[in-house]
Amino acid sequence: MINSIKKFFKRKKKDVSRKPDTHLRSSEGNVTGADHDKTDLPRAWTGVDLDGTLALHDRSSSYTHVGEPVPAMLALVKKMINNGIRVKIFTARAQDPRQEPIIRKWLETNGLPQLEITNMKDYSMVRLYDDRCIQVEHNTGRLIVDK
Repeated sequence: MINSIKKFFKRKKKDVSRKPDTHLRSSEGNVTGADHDKTDLPRAWTGVDLDGTLALHDRSSSYTHVGEPVPAMLALVKKMINNGIRVKIFTARAQDPRQEPIIRKWLETNGLPQLEITNMKDYSMVRLYDDRCIQVEHNTGRLIVDK
């Protein structure tokens, strides 16, 4: 696993040099502006689920409280950020605007910057860490399972 994480960081350092998302999007998500071209792509990002992945989540967890950090994931997220990787908190909580201050306070308490918070994927998401995912091989439909 350590080797795969090292390879991941090597690949992602290349993504850091991409130009940030400076163009405007319409309400339908279409790119607007005459100066848009293929070099003006949004910067790649990695999603990290909150409950059950970055923070402990069990029967005692509640909607008004985020659990204690999962040490291994907290360290990984900090390392990604320090390596210039754009990280977003990818959580179902984002559908409720009242959750944002709760999440932001949790980020601050646990030494993380004010990361973007979302519950939506887009074409710039390159990786997702989530406790509920089952990885599928690209374009084949074959499940990738640990042996």
